[in-house]
Amino acid sequence: MTDTPFPQDPAAPGPPPEPPPAYTPGSAQPRLNRPVHERYPQIRPTSGYGDPRIRNTGPGPGAGSEQEPERSSKLTARLVLALTVVVGQLWGLTVVVDEWMAGDTGTAWWGAGFLVLSFLVVLGLWRLDPKDR
Repeated sequence: MTDTPFPQDPAAPGPPPEPPPAYTPGSAQPRLNRPVHERYPQIRPTSGYGDPRIRNTGPGPGAGSEQEPERSSKLTARLVLALTVVVGQLWGLTVVVDEWMAGDTGTAWWGAGFLVLSFLVVLGLWRLDPKDR
């Protein structure tokens, strides 16, 4: 009779824990227990570099590099100018709204003119070289 009406002392040693079940690799289906090269015959040790189905290794040296560096530099310069104008327009819009809210409509109108001029600069950059579009 191991059940006693008194609680068990937590410091007292208890029965030893049961060991976990031993791991046995494998499946209940014997066909899945074959070696990898038997389960997947299409995968060979030389798949990839020694595969006779591969005739071309892909694009040659220099693939993906810029073929027209002049055009690339022109587009980069145009992009930098356009981004500078966009940042200027955002700053100008902030100033115009602040002045308008403060009641200084004269400065706000000058700022609005600056924003229109910035837009015209971007439009001029866009129309500068139509063959790049």
